[in-house]
Amino acid sequence: MQSVTLEFRTDDLALLGVIPPGLFEKYEEVELLETLRLEQGWRLQLLRVRSRGPLRTAVELERESRRIRAMYGLESFELVERRPRTHDYILLVRQRNPERLRHWLSLAGGEISPTAPFRLSAEKVVASFHGDERALRRVLKRLDREEFPYRVLRASGRPQVPEESTAGLTPLQAKLVARAWVLGYYAVPRRITLTRLARQSGRSAPAYGKVLRRAEGRLVARWLTMEGGTPETPPPELAPREP
Repeated sequence: MQSVTLEFRTDDLALLGVIPPGLFEKYEEVELLETLRLEQGWRLQLLRVRSRGPLRTAVELERESRRIRAMYGLESFELVERRPRTHDYILLVRQRNPERLRHWLSLAGGEISPTAPFRLSAEKVVASFHGDERALRRVLKRLDREEFPYRVLRASGRPQVPEESTAGLTPLQAKLVARAWVLGYYAVPRRITLTRLARQSGRSAPAYGKVLRRAEGRLVARWLTMEGGTPETPPPELAPREP
C-alpha cells in the first residue's frame, strides 16, 4: 500500500468539471474531511467549506437549495454544521463525476481512496490518495500520457501506526470514532445527534452506537491502564468499604 500527495492547478480541474465554476468567488477554501462513498459515476463526501463572507442560516440554505445545486452541479447537499466564528460550513455533498474522472476511477479499480490532506483553494489543489501501489501507478501513468499537469509533493508507503495511537481499536471503530469527533458528537454541547451520524454512514443508530460504546470502552480501559489502574480495579473512592 502506498500514499501519494499531488498538487494540481485549480483551473485545470475546473476545466474538467471536477470543481464547479465560480466556486472560489464566494468561498475561500474547501477541505475534504471524508469520502463516505466513491463510485465511478458519483461521490458522497463530507466537506468543510470556508465562506468569504457571513454565513447564511440553515433556513436560507434550504430556501436556496435548488439554486445552489444547479449552480455547483450538485445532486444533493446537507448542512451538517455552521461554524460562524471561522466562517465554515460542514456539508454532506453528493456530486456526479465528470467523464474524465470516471475514467480515472475505472483505472483505479476501487483500490484508491482520497485521504488527508485534501484542500482546494482558488490557485491550487493539494490532493492525497492511499491505495494499492499498482493502481496508483496506473492512474499516474494515464495522467502523464494525457499530459495532464500535476506535481508530486510526497509519495511513500503507509507508515506503521503504533498500537498506542489507536488504543487497540478496530479499523471500523477508529473510523467511526474519528468521524463522530470531527462532526462534533463529543463536543459540549453536542453538535450532531447519533441518529444523524448513523444516517450519514448508512447504519442504524443502535448499530453505530454499539460501535462507539465498544470503542469508548477500549479507550477508557487503555487510559486506566496508563494511569496505573486496570479496568477491573475501580478507583479508590468507588471501591467497596470493609464492614
